[in-house]
Amino acid sequence: MSGIFDGYERQYCELSSNLSRKCTAALSLDGEKKKQKISEVKAGLEDAEALIRKMDLEARNLQPNVKAVLLAKLREYKSDLNNLKTEVKRIGSGNLNAAARDELLEAGMTDALMASGDQRSRLMMATERLNHSSDRIKDSRRTMLETEELGVSILQDLHQQRQSLLHAHNTLHGVDDNIGKSKRVLTAISRRMNRNKWMISAVIAVLVVAIILILYFKLK
Repeated sequence: MSGIFDGYERQYCELSSNLSRKCTAALSLDGEKKKQKISEVKAGLEDAEALIRKMDLEARNLQPNVKAVLLAKLREYKSDLNNLKTEVKRIGSGNLNAAARDELLEAGMTDALMASGDQRSRLMMATERLNHSSDRIKDSRRTMLETEELGVSILQDLHQQRQSLLHAHNTLHGVDDNIGKSKRVLTAISRRMNRNKWMISAVIAVLVVAIILILYFKLK
């Protein structure tokens, strides 16, 4: 159901019950007091019509299955409003005799009591629906808060993992620098060893040539 429609419905039920009581009270009045009471009822009828138009507009914007239920309610409220208008016209006609007036007063009181009981039932149902809607909103809010807390926890974990990755990256970068330095040192050592190797080979070659020359001249 629509929470907006329920709010309009609650206002209409309260207003309709109040108008019924005013109609009943107007039956026992005369003169200016009666006219004033009837004027109050007519002003209330205009407010009731405005509420019905708002409910009708809200109902027609809902899903088809919900709309059908709410439009059925609206037909009852429109009938109730028409009955109130008819009663106001009868009260304001001013040509009721005493017997008819007493009968109308008794009927008005009976109708008011019945309407009041019916409206109280509708109000209780509307209040119950509002309570259910409030409970659903609270559940949704609690779920949202739990989801938010979970999201914050996940973000904190991700931040810690990011810090760990940055630390590992820095460590690997330092290891790369050390490996680069070691590679340069090894390259320099390798070059020096090759140079020494060629020098030793040259010295050995010179010695071998010298020995050969010495042996050649001695044997000659």
